[in-house]
Amino acid sequence: MTLTEQFLKRLMDIVVSVLVLSLSSPILFLIALLIKLDSKGEIFYKDVRIGKGGKPYTTYKFRSMVKDATKMGLGYRMMKDDPRITRVGKWLRRFSLDELPQLFNVLKGDMSLIGPRPGLPFQVEQYSDFQRRRLEVKPGITGLAQISGRNLLSWKERIEKDIEYIDNYSFLLDLKILLRTPKVVLSKEGIYSDYQQEEFL
Repeated sequence: MTLTEQFLKRLMDIVVSVLVLSLSSPILFLIALLIKLDSKGEIFYKDVRIGKGGKPYTTYKFRSMVKDATKMGLGYRMMKDDPRITRVGKWLRRFSLDELPQLFNVLKGDMSLIGPRPGLPFQVEQYSDFQRRRLEVKPGITGLAQISGRNLLSWKERIEKDIEYIDNYSFLLDLKILLRTPKVVLSKEGIYSDYQQEEFL
């Protein structure tokens, strides 16, 4: 990735994040209120993820599961119709609205709009050399794997898509992924596999 590409990518991250957060602020407030009224616990779910170069950071999402869900059931794994998902959480996940607070991670520079989905620390510890290539770029809210089938892809296929993105990076590719993401989200395809293998929330 050239310096010009890095600049354009960061500029897009900032401009799009500020624009979306500004326009969606009433929705963000309503979501926060509904989460608080629906179940006990914090409004935001915070957890450690691994970013570029193996650097850990705290990720933010709207809480879509019951309090301390990682200590119940499948732990960090999840399945369709998981009983730990709250009523509001089902709606949030259906339209990927639980991801919106990650725009603050993008503004902080921990994440980018486009990139491989961030891994959990214990997952990254088990990465092969090939899989560790995902850490060459910032993790993203959406990416090539997400517009190519999301969780309908196997873990191996998602890794391959992430490396394909890194090897073929261009600003135009980022724009293509960004523009295709809303259609994928609205289609609701690939939200769940039998088990979530990449991340919990």
